[in-house]
Amino acid sequence: MAESLLFSIAQGVLGKIASSAFQEAVAIYSVEYQIHELKNTLAAITAVLLDAEEQQAKNHKLQLWLGRLRDVLYDAEDVLDELECEVLRKRVISRYGGVKKKVHHFFSLSNPLILRAKISHKIKEIRETLSKISIEKNQFDLNVRSVDNGMVHSRSREMTYSFINKLDVVGRDVDKQKIIEILMQPDNKNLSVIPIVGIGGLGKTALAKLVYNDDSVKEQFKLRLWVCVPEDFDLKKTIDGIINDVTGGNLSNLDIQQSQTFLRDTIKDKKFLLVLDDIWSNDRSRWEELKALLTGGAHGSKVIVTTRSSEVASMMGTHPTHNLEGLSHEDSMALFKKWAFDQKEKQPCPNLLDIGNDIVKKCQGVPLLVKTMGSLLYTKDEEQYWAHIRDSEIWKLVEQKKDVLPVLKLSYDHLPSHLKRCFATFSLFPRGKVFRGDVLIMLWISLGLISSSTKKLALEDVGADYIRVLWKRSLIQEVVESESSLMFKMHDLVHSLAMIVAQDDCSIVGLDTVEISERVRYISFSTDSLEGISNFDGVPPFLRKPTSKRLHAIDLQFNVDDGVITREFVGTCISKCNHLRWLDLRFGSFEELPSSICNLKQLRSLFLGDNKRLKKLPDSICELQSLLYLYLDDCSELGDLPKKMKRLISLRQLIVTTKQMSMQESGIQYLENLELLAFHKCQNLRVLFEGACRLTCLRKLEIIDCVGPISLPFVELIALESLVIINCKLKLTQDNRSNLPSNLHTLSITKSEQVMELLQCLDESAYTLEFFAVYDCPRFTVIPVWLPNHIRLRVIRLIRCPNLSSIPQEIQSLTALKELRIEYCGELSERCRPTIGKDWPNIAHIPRIQLDLEWVQWMED
Repeated sequence: MAESLLFSIAQGVLGKIASSAFQEAVAIYSVEYQIHELKNTLAAITAVLLDAEEQQAKNHKLQLWLGRLRDVLYDAEDVLDELECEVLRKRVISRYGGVKKKVHHFFSLSNPLILRAKISHKIKEIRETLSKISIEKNQFDLNVRSVDNGMVHSRSREMTYSFINKLDVVGRDVDKQKIIEILMQPDNKNLSVIPIVGIGGLGKTALAKLVYNDDSVKEQFKLRLWVCVPEDFDLKKTIDGIINDVTGGNLSNLDIQQSQTFLRDTIKDKKFLLVLDDIWSNDRSRWEELKALLTGGAHGSKVIVTTRSSEVASMMGTHPTHNLEGLSHEDSMALFKKWAFDQKEKQPCPNLLDIGNDIVKKCQGVPLLVKTMGSLLYTKDEEQYWAHIRDSEIWKLVEQKKDVLPVLKLSYDHLPSHLKRCFATFSLFPRGKVFRGDVLIMLWISLGLISSSTKKLALEDVGADYIRVLWKRSLIQEVVESESSLMFKMHDLVHSLAMIVAQDDCSIVGLDTVEISERVRYISFSTDSLEGISNFDGVPPFLRKPTSKRLHAIDLQFNVDDGVITREFVGTCISKCNHLRWLDLRFGSFEELPSSICNLKQLRSLFLGDNKRLKKLPDSICELQSLLYLYLDDCSELGDLPKKMKRLISLRQLIVTTKQMSMQESGIQYLENLELLAFHKCQNLRVLFEGACRLTCLRKLEIIDCVGPISLPFVELIALESLVIINCKLKLTQDNRSNLPSNLHTLSITKSEQVMELLQCLDESAYTLEFFAVYDCPRFTVIPVWLPNHIRLRVIRLIRCPNLSSIPQEIQSLTALKELRIEYCGELSERCRPTIGKDWPNIAHIPRIQLDLEWVQWMED
């Protein structure tokens, strides 16, 4: 049983029952009494649930009781969602009419009387089961526990960037210098390997990064490569990781021979530095295969290996192992103070400082523990709370077994309950993954793990707050704010913690997995090809088993080979897993999505991208009234979209690649809840739609690699805040010139021959821009005269615009500007050099300035 998760699930069910949207459903289907009784029974159980979860380790009978409770809670989630789905269906019917069926039968579920009876019966069954479970709880002598479910508000720490994180390391100067000295030694070998060994959490990766980013190392090794090695030391994935680090893209669709050739060509006769981070496997044969590929570099090439295993170090190392020790107490306290106390405060409370000193001693110099404990205590000012953490029995495990996981779990235990289920989903992803915050938030929303207490706060914004809390608690790291999302990583020890707390809820499976636990709700596929899998008949064996019927999410972690995601695979997912909320079918090899997709009434996210064979979507897809996210990107053979897309009344994001010339007949202009609309590689697209539309919530529009010219209905897009145009020609008539969006916050233009013309059109817009970027535009020659009027502007990026010659003096008036990046813009970079550049006085006030990938100025806000 996953510790503390059950309480979160119970609170989620109670929260759903209390929501105004659900109360509407209850009234429509006249199940007020059943729901009222269910809520009261569940509230009584939830009151003692924290105590039950704490005691279960010593009581097998209690474990079984909690297991039965877990099953019925998930059943309750399914039925409550089903009820909400029916409300959406009725709303669509009242607005657009019903879908014609060939046969209408009195006893079919389309009959509202039959449907009401069916739902009422399910709720009654769940209520009666919960009542029995509630009575059984009395035998365990459980106590009521109070819980703080509030988000972290008492004190806040600003999100930072990976640039600062790399420098936010204390006590490692001597270690860093020792490694650098080895790297700088003359060496006639083609390849030398320096192992860094230490227990988890000591900062091996952080030390390697300090070395990797040192200026003298950059000068010595013009080619630097970094890869987080898969746990099983899979050669193909390791090589792909190295290649992707070089290219900045994703080339994992190459076969093993192509990947090896690419790597050989990349390093041939070049002196390189490669970091193989976090190696677990001591499989000598795989290391010998990789080493053979790496010996093609120039003499003096070096490899840094980080590992917990001295056996791995001796197998790979050609230099003596650098054994990383714990931090000194002085350095540990310095790190603790950074995370536990507000740096703006003059002097921390002496009593808290004394208790903190005791806690730091218990951390035994492990930086991850020091930082985690500081993060945990940052929001608390009560001495009693600090003393409780100091005196916890859990520290004995650190002393006796050198096991830091129990201490990390303290940070998890003190998370708000609604965040615990979100944290558990990290176990679905491979160790070392770089996470995209927006994708993770979509997953949480789709699984019903995010709710908003106010309609004014978008679920995506709530999700972003969740990520910030995880960062404040040091459960994620290396946070970088990219153009469209937060990117971050998770320490492998914290990832292990996620796997422990998730247990039966989440499972990583392969294409040949035979069986999964009946309690698994979320799965992800770790296999990306059929290599080494025999007798694969198009469907993973476990999907045919009854246990798959309870699945809520099916996700892919890699770009799978052609022929893996077949029509039969898809059909089995639909027929066996009818409670799915999240279905990832990217890289499919089927021409048409089965019409039975409409049976997945609770589906909220459907990913069909990168299918080069998909030609048609069934009309029945328009019956998915719960669908929030539909991705059809890079479906190069896809024809017209169904004509009744307007029936997808919940849809929030739509990304499309299609052969259509106009979107008019598809009805997407009537999707009132749509927030993101993106067209990728739509070579025939000329018109989105004409006339009135209802896209009153559309905040982001992307037009990417569409030949055009495309006419955009800007006058209708009254809520548009973000416009992204990449390699596309727009039809700029006199009418739409004067009707460009007046509330833009983000403008990004890439590879546009119309860049100056388009920017000129924005002269009349309101001064609301916060993010302005131009990439790969040789015709971009002058900063627009109106840009300095956008006083909210925070970020400017000017990338590969070789004919842009200067930064105007008026930029000094942009006092909100926090970041300026200029890359490969000819003489402009030289004009902006600190102190000596002609334009430096115009930009010196900006806290963060990057010139040609080098940060020349970095100041705290």
